Amino acid sequence: MTEPVPDIHQALRGVLDPETGRDLIAMGLIYETRFETGTAHVRMTTTTRGCPLTEMLRLGVEAALLAVPGIAAAEVTLTWEPLWTPDRMEPLPM
Repeated sequence: MTEPVPDIHQALRGVLDPETGRDLIAMGLIYETRFETGTAHVRMTTTTRGCPLTEMLRLGVEAALLAVPGIAAAEVTLTWEPLWTPDRMEPLPM
């Protein structure tokens, strides 16, 4: 029997960018998610390379992932390739 894959995206929707109040997926800051043998892997960025909130956001992602049943470990990797642009943001709901 295979175990269900935890909903990583749902967990990440709960991590908000304090400057905009939008979640990290809506901001386009999440580049990749994977789940392998109990570990959630996330590759993410920030809006700028020198963002003072980088560590807070990384820790928020890690905490959100570890709160999901079935996730035993979280590996969060920061990258600036490709650079984030506002084009990555989801449109605001009407």
